Amino acid sequence: MGLSIGIVGLPNVGKSTLFNALSAEGARAQAANYPFCTIEPNVGVVPVPDDRLDKLSELIKPLKKVPTSLEFVDIAGLVRGASKGEGLGNQFLGNIRQVNAVLHVLRCFEDDNVTHVEGGVNPVRDRDVVDTELCLKDLETVEKRRERTQKNTKMAGKAGDEAKAELAVLDRVKAGLDSGVTVRAQKLTEEEQAVIRDLFLLTDKPVLYVANISEGEIGKEDANKHVAAVKEMAAKEGSEVVVLAAALESEIQQLPESERPGFLESAGLTEPGLHKVVRAGYKLLGLWTYFTVGEQECRAWTIHKGYKAPQAAGVIHSDFERGFIKAEVMRWEDLVKLGSEAAVKEKGLLRMEGKEYAVQDGDCMHFRFNV
Repeated sequence: MGLSIGIVGLPNVGKSTLFNALSAEGARAQAANYPFCTIEPNVGVVPVPDDRLDKLSELIKPLKKVPTSLEFVDIAGLVRGASKGEGLGNQFLGNIRQVNAVLHVLRCFEDDNVTHVEGGVNPVRDRDVVDTELCLKDLETVEKRRERTQKNTKMAGKAGDEAKAELAVLDRVKAGLDSGVTVRAQKLTEEEQAVIRDLFLLTDKPVLYVANISEGEIGKEDANKHVAAVKEMAAKEGSEVVVLAAALESEIQQLPESERPGFLESAGLTEPGLHKVVRAGYKLLGLWTYFTVGEQECRAWTIHKGYKAPQAAGVIHSDFERGFIKAEVMRWEDLVKLGSEAAVKEKGLLRMEGKEYAVQDGDCMHFRFNV
């Protein structure tokens, strides 16, 4: 679907290490102890872990199992003054404008061997530095639009009225940004959001925080004062936090598949922290999954929450949407529990749905179409 999440933060907080852990082998970013190690954004396509697909595949035993995926972008570290071009500010801000959501990595570990550009570990301050720079850049964008809109308010009739309404929204957003309040925290109405949508404001993007701890703190996160501060901060703005040790996650991904379960167990983990990151990112973007199942392939497909059946079909191929007739729908739980499509049908749990059917997360679907 072309959806991407930008990994952001100050230099040396663990962004590229996290990206390396997320990325498939061979797409590894350079990670080093100096600012601006990442200059061009690295891009990695990451499978979304889903035990429902695993269970369906165990039942069907297809030739191929294909998970859905998300795109993660490792963006150059931002520093104080980036909105004025400091460091790699302009490049950073241009890259972040292109992503759909933000994964903000915050350093929550102490290590004298790893430089901190602000002089010491304080994740809430680090968040504020990044948000301030993004707010300042958004102010520039809003002020440019505001100048043009103000001229249009002098027009007669409907055009002038629309310009006045737009100016009122821009003034509200500008006042918030002037006070250091991100756009996502300004609680705009849907109508107000529509006015500024084409500005692609940086602080309007949904955010997920990753609290990066040391390997020795796994299982003791509650004792980490920095993690506690991040969780309190995120709770106030209604954002989620994933706590992990990025360096350890990167190590796990370098191990052969057969050795990973034992390593996880020895580290006190039930699953890689990356799985939580990817699932949280998926949720952040308002995404759901439906499945197609058969002997050739069991596959997960990404849709936006609220998609109707023809739109979901169009994710597979535009012809499916254009020629949509009906969809055969069953729940993945029913298929796994009953053991076959025939058994699901016999129980009356296989349904025929039309164009107005809102696809649900976890539906198994076959589409009937005619082009």
